[in-house]
Amino acid sequence: MSDRTLVLIPGRIHPRVRARLAERFDVLDVTDTSATEATAEQLARVRGAAVSGRFPASLIERLPKLEVIGSFGVGYDGVDVGAAAARGIVVTHTPDVLNDEVADTTIALLLNTVRQFYRAEHYLREGRWEREGAFPLSPLSLKGRKVGLHGLGRIGMEIAARLAPFKVDLAYHTRRPREDVSYAYHDSLIGLAKAVDILISIVPSTPQTNGAINAEVLTALGSSGVLINVGRGSTVDQPALIEALRNGTIAAAGLDVFAAEPHVPQALIDLPNVSLLPHVASASMPTRDAMADLVADNVIAWFDSGRPLTPVPETPVPMH
Repeated sequence: MSDRTLVLIPGRIHPRVRARLAERFDVLDVTDTSATEATAEQLARVRGAAVSGRFPASLIERLPKLEVIGSFGVGYDGVDVGAAAARGIVVTHTPDVLNDEVADTTIALLLNTVRQFYRAEHYLREGRWEREGAFPLSPLSLKGRKVGLHGLGRIGMEIAARLAPFKVDLAYHTRRPREDVSYAYHDSLIGLAKAVDILISIVPSTPQTNGAINAEVLTALGSSGVLINVGRGSTVDQPALIEALRNGTIAAAGLDVFAAEPHVPQALIDLPNVSLLPHVASASMPTRDAMADLVADNVIAWFDSGRPLTPVPETPVPMH
């Protein structure tokens, strides 16, 4: 039996994570979080883990020596951080390295939603410009808009910085106002929606945010309103959004995330006033490589020094 530390990888993960960890540790690959192909003896040796997606309490319970879980992504709602914290297990994630990519994608999705560039390109490629004449004028524009940010963390701040040159008014809603910005603060999401005509959601999945963008919020956003969601699909009441887009309660939506990914309701796909992306906000090779490195670096740092680089706020960080 090897005397190297054993690290568990349940399911698929960026290959760079596995390659980096395999240089330092023994790696135990299992198909999914049921870990049915692993023996009890193997699971009893596991001290670290790296995951992209779910890591439930049921798996944590079977890993008596587990010390650290490196989660791939800035969002980590798939990891049961409560169960981990109760055992003193550190959970890490990958903030900051994807901020720029997600913010850039958000601006692109916003512009595509209001100006319909994707549809215009297809119009050209299908030969319709030559046959039928000019592409129809886009009914919406970014000019003169009031933009509300639902969430103003690291990524939200980068989005706001990119929006400033577009000469739009900015406002935001978070649990507490920030003291380092001059944007208008609203203490409720409904209040923010009433004050703006573009709402950009960039919040994690929590009990407080799940379903937060509901029919009432969409009605408050108004008939010229645009919803952009690059946070979590669970934040939006998807049936209410479909209805709002169908009946003109709001004008358009741009979505990179959905309630039951990778499934996207056909009702959304069929709508002409939506721009849909398959959760690609951070999906460039350089950014995903950087995320993979941070997953590995967190696990390595824990076993080298007892100090993870980017632990999640909910989890304790005991020191060796």
